[in-house]
Amino acid sequence: MTKVLIVDDHASLRDSFRAAFESGGGFCVVGETPDAACAAAFCQQLSPDLVLMDVCTEGGSSGLEATQQLKQQFPGIRVIVMSGFDEISYAPRAREAGADAFVYKSKSMGFFLQVARGVMEGRSWFPEPKTIPLPTGEAPLTDREMEILRLICKYKSRKEIAEELFIQPDTVKYHISNMLGKTGCASAAELAIMMISNGWINPKY
Repeated sequence: MTKVLIVDDHASLRDSFRAAFESGGGFCVVGETPDAACAAAFCQQLSPDLVLMDVCTEGGSSGLEATQQLKQQFPGIRVIVMSGFDEISYAPRAREAGADAFVYKSKSMGFFLQVARGVMEGRSWFPEPKTIPLPTGEAPLTDREMEILRLICKYKSRKEIAEELFIQPDTVKYHISNMLGKTGCASAAELAIMMISNGWINPKY
């Protein structure tokens, strides 16, 4: 039996995942928690084989940060990151954190079971990358531009962004200028408002 830990801040969803996995065959839910910050302690105590990890959890804890921690502490544990938000950066960031799969919660429980079985067999699953809609003819935002954009949406200054990414403030300015040109926004503030209001970037996670 594959032992499963569920990390999700909605009790009803935890109940749904528990029911689906325990009736799906081959899985046993050994624990659940609403707080990603507690995931490592639960793994230490329960030794699950698979963790279902929500991105946004109780108390503002990030499932992406928790995933990175779990993969460092317990490299043998498989992690499926999931989210109910259509945020474009979650899937690539989950992959970067070491997750074995990323699934949007809009998928059926049957699909989650299918992905879980694949993950336990050593396969990975990630959706097709989402991109920010841009005017016709404009190139997509680069990975570096997306890094800077996420920090802009956290209302970081250019100096703070440069320090966090270990680059020069002039480099930050250059990338911001490129993004403004691609999106048609007049300022970094307008760009941040557009990203957040459309749900493309979630500044909290």
